[in-house]
Amino acid sequence: MIEAITQFFTQHPLLWAFVKAVVLASFTLVIPLAVIYVERKIAGFIQSRLGPLHVGPQGTFQTAADALKLLLKEDIVPEGADKRFFYLAPYIAFVSTVLCFMVLPFAPGWVALEMNVAVLFIIGVSLFNVVSILMAGWSSNNKYSLLGGLRAVAQLLSYEIPMVLSVLAVVFYTGSLSLTGIIEYQVKHGWNIWHPPIMIAALIYFICALAEINRTPFDLPEAESELVSGFNTEYSGMRFAFFFASEFANNFFITAFAAALFFGGWDGPVLPPIVWTFLKVFVMIFVFMWLRWTPPRLRIDQILRFAWQLLVPVSLANLLFAIALGVR
Repeated sequence: MIEAITQFFTQHPLLWAFVKAVVLASFTLVIPLAVIYVERKIAGFIQSRLGPLHVGPQGTFQTAADALKLLLKEDIVPEGADKRFFYLAPYIAFVSTVLCFMVLPFAPGWVALEMNVAVLFIIGVSLFNVVSILMAGWSSNNKYSLLGGLRAVAQLLSYEIPMVLSVLAVVFYTGSLSLTGIIEYQVKHGWNIWHPPIMIAALIYFICALAEINRTPFDLPEAESELVSGFNTEYSGMRFAFFFASEFANNFFITAFAAALFFGGWDGPVLPPIVWTFLKVFVMIFVFMWLRWTPPRLRIDQILRFAWQLLVPVSLANLLFAIALGVR
């Protein structure tokens, strides 16, 4: 039976690509539900409150109920909005996230699209998320949305530079642009995190990842006290849900990307490879959530100064260090 299915999809590669795209899109929609529920419970624990309780056992269906609510809510579009870009922005954000998942290996052979330049593909595709945020803020015809969009783009692009430099340090050190190749290098030589230049790169990546997914203390793109809700102030219903799903799916992706770059990906003893991948991802997600409810928010000038005056020069120096010590 399995051989017949395999042979059928081998003979129809376009159909197989469509099936993988549908599966990944569904995964990208479902994983935020789990991440949001876990975050509510962790936030409740840290802040000495209970979190969701009443919808389903221990509130497990609360996030699904919220998703259903967004599906049923009226979709309101501001009268003065540029409707083409207003409609398009949330879908660009979601599609860019799905495309990043396409090249992410969960276990040996468990990758939708194997690419020998997967790292470059991820860097390129992830920039569409910045474009979608600017489109949403500008097209809403709302000053709070415009300020939120511009501030988000300034922050994301500022932290994208040291983040890319830290990823390139791993690329030059391992001698591969393929995520599968980087993980296989770590299976043979030990996890990258134990090597001096990659330790520094991992720290820079971790800080930049907090900024890229709008986590405290870098959550200024959606600073409710200042911008109502930031770039997505005028969005409601399913379009708001797509922005929300994209943000929380990015929480999962950015930690899975870190697991592949620094922590050996699927590498680990006893447990199946796929279990090791998810275990590493959820440990890092827990750390991100822990930090979200702990430090205070910074000012935008402090955030940008920190990126340009400290992270960029340090990441450049570390890149040269990694190139000097990397694979010959």
